[in-house]
Order: sequence, then structure tokens, then C-alpha cells
Amino acid sequence: MDMNKIIHIATEAGKIILENGGETYRVEETIVRICNAYNIDDAESFVTPTGIMVSATDNYGNTISLVKRVKSRTVDLEKISKVNDLSRNIKTKGLTSDQVIVELKKIDGIERYDNLTTVFFSSLAAASFTLIFGGNIKDFLVSFFVGGTIKYMTVFASKLNINDFFVNILGGMIAAFLAIVSINLGLADNMDKVIIGSIMLLVPGLAITNAIRDTIAGDLVSGIARILEAFLIAVGIAVGSGIVLRLWIIYSGGI
Repeated sequence: MDMNKIIHIATEAGKIILENGGETYRVEETIVRICNAYNIDDAESFVTPTGIMVSATDNYGNTISLVKRVKSRTVDLEKISKVNDLSRNIKTKGLTSDQVIVELKKIDGIERYDNLTTVFFSSLAAASFTLIFGGNIKDFLVSFFVGGTIKYMTVFASKLNINDFFVNILGGMIAAFLAIVSINLGLADNMDKVIIGSIMLLVPGLAITNAIRDTIAGDLVSGIARILEAFLIAVGIAVGSGIVLRLWIIYSGGI
């Protein structure tokens, strides 16, 4: 078996998991499992949120190393699940390396939900959070619109490759601005509930969860990196909404 080929396959599988919100330990575990399935027993991997490093040694003492940079990340749990299942089926089903390559390409090419579906359920989520935080039906309807606007903005911004920090600032500004407008027009009753419910779409829940999981597992580099990522997202949201609220207070007295 071509060790160089297997290393590239394993790294590509790990890259798909990492790009779609997978934990550090899962990426490392998947890479090693694929190598072991093809009788490469001496394989090691080191993963951070932005990169994968893999090294393997064959029975003759030859060592191959590979570094893969991860530049974009999103959340797609379906892809993580499929790669995870594929790595476990290599040995049980006797999949060849070429078959695994084909399957990885299929998984990586899976289309997400269309934008209309994504925006609708994001709107519903924002509106539901508003109810959970104590808003009324008027706040629910306004948050539905605000949440959809924020999600549409993030989808559009991702196509333009805008930095996530500035996307979160813009999202916070949209939430605060539309909430203020809705209050002044009498469309909503609780501005704070509308803002909080809407910005829940931007809150880094997965990043915080993975940060805690990685830290507990001893992956301190990844854990700290994810914590800083979550912190910067929170700062961006606070800055965006804070700017709008501050300007509103200065120029209208907050009334």
C-alpha cells in the first residue's frame, strides 16, 4: 500500500471534519484510524483549529510528514458524521483507497440546505429565543424578521469572504438598529428581548463547547485557540450592538 497516498487520504478526511465544526480529538482519531486500517501502525497527528500535521513511518523506517492548512470553517454535522462512518467502514467493508477517495469527494460536495430554508429556520430560532427570554408575540414577530435579516447578511458576507469578526459586528449593529426602529414604530414592546433573541444566532455555542471539550481532553493549544475565537466573536457582537445603542442614546436620549 502506498503510504504517501494513505496519508493524503487520512489528512483530507480530517480536513473535512475540522472545516465543518468537528472536535480536535475526533480529527486526530479519524486520521490515525484510517492509517491503521491500511496497516500503517506508526502514525501520529497533531491538529489545531487552523491546521493539521500528520506523520507516519513504515516498516522500513521511512517517514512521511504532511501539513494541511485549514482556512475556512463552518458547521455541517452531516459531513462530520459521514466521514466518521466512512473511517470505521474502511476495515469492516474492505474499502480500497480509491473507493475512499471517491466517497470523500462525494461527502465534501454535499450541498447544504438552500438559503431560503436556512434563513427561515434561523428566523424561527431567533424568534423562539425571544420568547424564551420573556418576550411577547409582538417581540416574536419582530425577532423573526430581524433574525432572518442577520442570517441573510451572514450568508451574503460568507460569499464575499468577509472576516467573521466584522460579520459579527455588523450582525450586532443590525440587531440593535432594527430593534430600536421596531420599538419606535410600536411593532415591539421589549427592545432588550428582541436584541438578545436575535443575536443568539451569532453566539459561538459550538466554539465554546469544543473549547471546553478540547481543554478537558488535554488539547490545550486547540482549547485556548477556540476560547479566544469565542471571545472575539462575543466582543464583535457587543461592539456592533453597543455602537448603535450608544448613538441612539446620544442623539435621541434613548427614548
